[in-house]
Amino acid sequence: MTEHLLKILIVGDGNVGKSSFVHRYVSGQFNKTYRMTVGVDFSVKLLHWSDKEKVRLQLWDIAGQERFISMTRIYYKGAVGCVVMFDVTSSSSFSSCRHWKQDLGNKAMLPNGDSIPCILVANKCDLAERVVSADTIDKFSKAHGFITWMEISVKENKNIGEVMRRLVQEVLSVQTTLDLLNHRAESRGDPKLDTEINSSAGGRACC
Repeated sequence: MTEHLLKILIVGDGNVGKSSFVHRYVSGQFNKTYRMTVGVDFSVKLLHWSDKEKVRLQLWDIAGQERFISMTRIYYKGAVGCVVMFDVTSSSSFSSCRHWKQDLGNKAMLPNGDSIPCILVANKCDLAERVVSADTIDKFSKAHGFITWMEISVKENKNIGEVMRRLVQEVLSVQTTLDLLNHRAESRGDPKLDTEINSSAGGRACC
């Protein structure tokens, strides 16, 4: 049985529902009381992905408050995928997704230098006072390199598992491709990719 260990970031402004999302996904329960995340919260979920594969997810719930953003480089290190979340009743939280995605692009990279796979998540779709249209989200998602976007309702348990399945599927696909490229480089006796990976990792570690 192969077990994959995947570090997944959950980012977005404060009060968009990140902690509730993680709690719902990990425990299956909805937490009605809101408690502000300070710095980062950490959760683990084990998935029986297939007959031959298990996936152990490390979920890093990053605080949305601006004063913590200077710490994100440390929190992002080693991440292989990300959920960028906003609240469909808050246009400012949607606008902030541009900043979060840029921050990820600058600080969270795969060994080959590519950006980590990110999924855009629109929470609180159960509420009537929506201010961000599906068409606007779709255009934004495509323009900023998200693998896809999904509407969810943590309260009503809508699309929670689907979001994570789609993200994990993409992460595993990307990792398989990277492993294959590395294997081909090694079989040809070409150290180039290994050198790039080591220098890339070293560059991130020193910052």
